[in-house]
Amino acid sequence: MTPSHADSSPAAIARTILDQCDALAACTEESGRITRGYGSPALAEAIALADAWMTAAGLETRRDAAGNLIGRRPASDADAPVLILGSHIDSVRDAGRYDGPLGVLLALAVAEHLVPAEPLPFHLDVVAFSDEEGLRFHTTYLGSRALAGCFDPVLLEAADPDGITLADACRALGGDPGSLAQCTAPGNLLGYIEAHIEQGPMLEILDAPLAVVSAIAGQTRIALGFSGTAGHAGTVAMQLRRDALAAASEFVLAAETLARETEGLLATVGDLRVLPGASNVIPGETRLTLDVRSPEDPVRERAVAMLEETARAIADNRSLGFAWQEIQSNPAVPMDPGLSAALAAGIAAGGHPVHRLPSGAGHDAVMMANACPVAMLFIRCEGGVSHNPAEAVTEHDVTAAYVALASAVGGLAGTCQSVSTPQTRPAHLP
Repeated sequence: MTPSHADSSPAAIARTILDQCDALAACTEESGRITRGYGSPALAEAIALADAWMTAAGLETRRDAAGNLIGRRPASDADAPVLILGSHIDSVRDAGRYDGPLGVLLALAVAEHLVPAEPLPFHLDVVAFSDEEGLRFHTTYLGSRALAGCFDPVLLEAADPDGITLADACRALGGDPGSLAQCTAPGNLLGYIEAHIEQGPMLEILDAPLAVVSAIAGQTRIALGFSGTAGHAGTVAMQLRRDALAAASEFVLAAETLARETEGLLATVGDLRVLPGASNVIPGETRLTLDVRSPEDPVRERAVAMLEETARAIADNRSLGFAWQEIQSNPAVPMDPGLSAALAAGIAAGGHPVHRLPSGAGHDAVMMANACPVAMLFIRCEGGVSHNPAEAVTEHDVTAAYVALASAVGGLAGTCQSVSTPQTRPAHLP
């Protein structure tokens, strides 16, 4: 399938997408930086802008119960299955302009510019999810939870620092909080494909514009701590000390070493608190967080077990108290082979090498995997920077992404019967 207008070259379409990203960046709660939380006027403005673009592109638009914006390019058969393209349109605080919106706008461009004379054998839905980041209510994947039929009605009671509830914010976006608990995933989904900036440096290292995502890494979060005895820094002999910070330091290095020596494993101690926290007092207590990720669940699970064993041994060797609490554990999310093959063919059709990379970050595809097969396309971003105003992509790479995504949809249109059928999977709750 080719663009619908002679003057709509892939490069021109990419320039339009980048201009639209700039326009959405102006929709913000905070002057001078991009911030769009769920239910905010800034997010409502961004959704209204995207709605206008979808309507101008000939899509039939609607809002669902969570305030997600959905634009449909209908198939000739009303009972045809549905292929969803999209990403999220909310942001973190002081965000970049491409994390989320780029995927929405690439999807919109594909739906707009595929030749109308060639009807698709499936409805093509473009979704702008209303909340993936969870900035305001700590409700990660709220929009895709609802679309995938995984919404927990308890979340409606969440309130922001001003006492505004999630239910109120939902209404502000044109959603219906009373219907969220009854949301169920459509039964005729062919799949969900999400284009997203890589949020890492591997594509720059590979000198490639695109990659097919192989899996979204599973993640385990741990809260742990060491407790010893606080004491005077000038009077307690070294051999008599029960220094909780020394133990924590030993553990941090052990976690780093294990991750460096294990392919695909990431381990991060992101928060370390030292008590009582005085320059002339031996630390009596430390509290740490540990984040362990891998696209292979057995690798992640073995690493967590080994690190717990290591931490306990450190505590025993130093005569310290020890605490270990698992806060969260999510399985890895595999990508669908059929959809991924279509993306790979699309990349190759654009004349680019096909690379496969895991995603260490979570995406709306995590929730959508509960409802249908999913796949993701990574786009190179400068320096691997994300969640930061310095996010940057090139027109060349956005052009390549558009060509790959459009080619993938065109390929699926010819072989939609071969796309993997949805499978029942356990909920990938964050």
